Amino acid sequence: MTTRPFVRPASVLHGLPDPVREPEFYEGVTTKRGLAWVVDASLTFLLCLLALPFTAFTALFWWPFLWLMVGFLYRWATLSGGSATWGMRLMGITLRARDGGRLDPATAFAHVLGYSVSMAVFPLQLVSVALMIVLGRGQGLTDLALGTAVINKPA
Repeated sequence: MTTRPFVRPASVLHGLPDPVREPEFYEGVTTKRGLAWVVDASLTFLLCLLALPFTAFTALFWWPFLWLMVGFLYRWATLSGGSATWGMRLMGITLRARDGGRLDPATAFAHVLGYSVSMAVFPLQLVSVALMIVLGRGQGLTDLALGTAVINKPA
């Protein structure tokens, strides 16, 4: 007689908190994520301004590319270093990997790359924001693809 092994629910296998059983991890995350984005965009702007004199002000001619490079490096460094950008840390949220742990540098790179693509293609950004509002875990397109989620920082 063979017995079927016990199959755990997908939310438990996922490693992230279950939004039904532990809603406190996801309360207000979408709003905090938006505010963190404003902080991070402001910091990226300031970093670009600081870099401007080092380019002999020629970066004014290629400002969008500078913004893209600085923003990408800022997000990758902060996500791979602490699983949260400075804006996210200020808002008390953190980005978690599929297993519930912190992001490794490769996953952080993939997440920032996905974010950059969705920012470059406006309809993707709209879909991503809509998903964050509708889904229980508040995941955008890149989060869904990588299995990541932003949660309130555990106490």
